Amino acid sequence: MPTDIEIAQAATPRKIEEIARTANIPEDALVPYGRYIAKVDPMQVPQREKKARLILVTAINPTPAGEGKTTVSVGLADGMTKIGKKAMLALREPSLGPVFGMKGGATGGGYAQVLPMENINLHFTGDLHAITAANNLLAAMVDNHIQQGNKLGIDPRTVTWRRCLDVNDRQLRSIVSGIGGKANGMPREDGFDITAASEVMAVFCLAQDLQDLKARLARLQVARTFAGAPVTAGDIHAEGAMTALLRDAIQPNLVQTIDGTPCLMHGGPFANIAHGCNSVIATKTAMNLADYVVTEAGFGGDLGAEKFLDIKCRQSGIWPDAIIVVATVRALKHHGGCPKDQLSVEGVEYLKKGLTNLMAHIDHVKNVWKRPVIVAMNRFITDTEAEMAALRAACEEAGAPVELCDGWARGGAGVTELAKLVCDTVDAQTDSTPSYTYEDDLKLADKITAVAQRIYGAKDVAFAGSVLKQLSKLEEEGWGKCPVCIAKTQYSFSDDPKALGAPKDFTLHIRSVRLSAGAGFVVAFAGDIIAMPGLPRVPAAEGIDVNAEGKIVGLF
Repeated sequence: MPTDIEIAQAATPRKIEEIARTANIPEDALVPYGRYIAKVDPMQVPQREKKARLILVTAINPTPAGEGKTTVSVGLADGMTKIGKKAMLALREPSLGPVFGMKGGATGGGYAQVLPMENINLHFTGDLHAITAANNLLAAMVDNHIQQGNKLGIDPRTVTWRRCLDVNDRQLRSIVSGIGGKANGMPREDGFDITAASEVMAVFCLAQDLQDLKARLARLQVARTFAGAPVTAGDIHAEGAMTALLRDAIQPNLVQTIDGTPCLMHGGPFANIAHGCNSVIATKTAMNLADYVVTEAGFGGDLGAEKFLDIKCRQSGIWPDAIIVVATVRALKHHGGCPKDQLSVEGVEYLKKGLTNLMAHIDHVKNVWKRPVIVAMNRFITDTEAEMAALRAACEEAGAPVELCDGWARGGAGVTELAKLVCDTVDAQTDSTPSYTYEDDLKLADKITAVAQRIYGAKDVAFAGSVLKQLSKLEEEGWGKCPVCIAKTQYSFSDDPKALGAPKDFTLHIRSVRLSAGAGFVVAFAGDIIAMPGLPRVPAAEGIDVNAEGKIVGLF
């Protein structure tokens, strides 16, 4: 059986100008990056009065058995194209952290992939590098301001702006910078986050346009003065240069699937430590070009979907017409306690136990966010009729139609039934009134509690140390109406990655909070989640190489 990279390399992509014509992108809006990639200037894309139907793809909580959320997203858009619909994808860009670590890339799999796979999964058009540079320019300017007389009176002990890097590197989580004498700066505790967790990435993905981006960058809080007043990037006069570094990056990237469906791939925040959605600019541009737009949110519905709806939709004014929840029989059996070496053996009882995870996600979509829900099942050859019957019965009882997805093996041709079901469902929608998890006027602590109880199933929330006092201070300073972005493990509804299924009556532990003033939300860190991952014992980077012909091998 060929690998994903072998399938991608054997495909014959169309010239990007052809894809642009298919998507009705004006020639003046296209900035080609070689033969198969282009930037799209959203200012040159005509506004349509009737926007596309928006379909959000999310999933159950991820497991080592795999779910295939991006593969389903790609296959669904291809399936829509196969049945004669004008469809487009709006996806996130990969981070090099997972590419060289353990999760993998972000282009789908098998015959439901976005091309050119190697370019996208490595440097692509350099957007993440531009975000890294902008983030680190601000860090350098903060430390330089302190070094050059400190006119603003910044207390070096209160500098919160961290540097970033798009590689998993645990050695850089906590460091001391500025050592080596007076000429090398003020010694202080410092550290790095992965670029996907940088607030610049969050700002990049939530900005409506270039001027909004600049305004948001100016609001970034970097430190406090000795008198306790907040210091912003605007106070440091960094927002102009940061915007200059991001001017070209802010334009979405046009690529294509193996089947030739247009895809705007742009921005890449993680959903476990950030808001996990592609850029507002890319989503809205796609909605001006197609009749159906398929987008995804990172990890499970408790993370990516909740943040898509409560943060991205709240700030941008969009709202999905339906939500797809992706699952596999293997992953559900894992949630039911099935040993990893038994996932390929029929295990209906394990499946029934694990279905609690899927049922919880269905419940949230239907009863909290009040959206039509469809379950997309990636079928493995080892799935049995008895397992499928149990799955269908549970979904029918929950009022969620389920459809098999065979995009990995057959591309869009294997997802036409799901595509028909989704198109029929969204075409029938008349009410697009948002139903958020919480209201704007709630206290920040109450918003965190609302997510924990309504989405995670927690009984209570424990706020460590001075967290409640910090939240009160943020409210006093005018940030009380912000949405919250909970950073927690992706593997469980709880903050314990080993608590599978749908745990109940647990306490969610919030250990710290951080204001993301530019992004316009407050981050609450739950459990042991960190913003700079480390590499695994055997990183994926060990298997990646370039052969004598210059072809990349070992990339998934």
